[in-house]
Amino acid sequence: MTLPSDALTGGLAFHRLVFARRRSGWWTPLATGLLALAFYLAFQVVVVVATVLAAFADPGILDRFQAMALAPTFDLTDPFLVSFLLGVIALMLPAYVLASLIVNGRRVGLISSAAGRLRWRWMLLCAAAAAVIAVVLTGLSLLFPAEGTPLAPRENPLWAVTLVIVLLLVPLQSAAEEYIFRGYLMQTIGRWLRHPAFAILLPVPLFVVGHLYDVYGQVGVALFAVAAGWLTWRTGGLEAAIALHVVNNLVGFLSGLASGADPTATDQGPLSMLWSVVLIGGYVAVVEVLFRRSRMPRTLVLTLPAPSPFDQTSPVQIPAGRQR
Repeated sequence: MTLPSDALTGGLAFHRLVFARRRSGWWTPLATGLLALAFYLAFQVVVVVATVLAAFADPGILDRFQAMALAPTFDLTDPFLVSFLLGVIALMLPAYVLASLIVNGRRVGLISSAAGRLRWRWMLLCAAAAAVIAVVLTGLSLLFPAEGTPLAPRENPLWAVTLVIVLLLVPLQSAAEEYIFRGYLMQTIGRWLRHPAFAILLPVPLFVVGHLYDVYGQVGVALFAVAAGWLTWRTGGLEAAIALHVVNNLVGFLSGLASGADPTATDQGPLSMLWSVVLIGGYVAVVEVLFRRSRMPRTLVLTLPAPSPFDQTSPVQIPAGRQR
């Protein structure tokens, strides 16, 4: 296999890390996507069977699903539906990991970062930065009048159960979306197109389409997608994007749990968009400072093995490489 020039000089950026895997042919992104979809559908079948079995014990479950189908919302008074909706999204993560392992082979950790693993300490540091900015902005937002008619808190006797579910599943749901939109899609595009702008910008419309907000909300989602893609490329991994996604979603769900509002309501408004812009802009600036101080490597440099004196036609085997 012929390695691209950036693998040997400068190093592979995040969106090009597929070249450091055992199999990295032009067809591998397509095969990974199709196999991941097959795994995901298989997981969905298991979920449907489990739901049907649960409906025998509680016939009202089917009525709640029917109501949700007619008006898709996160009803935070119903822990079962909250866990179902978040869990269905979270299942994208194991489907993708399994598919990548089968198609691309070993070193599956390169779907997380150039370090070949998820850098937990870095991700927790980014999450702390995002949480501080979000808390400050939430406090400042209380000084502004609420947009539209305030929603009175609904009676929610199971709020503690919902709280636990949100705290457990929102990080998994957020991480799953990042592994697909900033992980799989960026590395898919990076396999075919070298410049990072393509890998950062081309997945943005798909991410926006998946969020049914008004124009203010869509602008905020697009800005988030661009920032998350840039951070992933800049830092060499998904950790910063995952941290921002988790904190942003937790703020929405916890605020909805406290007020009784739907955290995924389509009507966002200009103040909500402004909140997102300031949060994302401030977070990107802070992460840039933290990343420069950390001096963490953001690329992976590969080295060609010495040719065998006995077999000059043996295929190139990609070594572990070194980070830069």
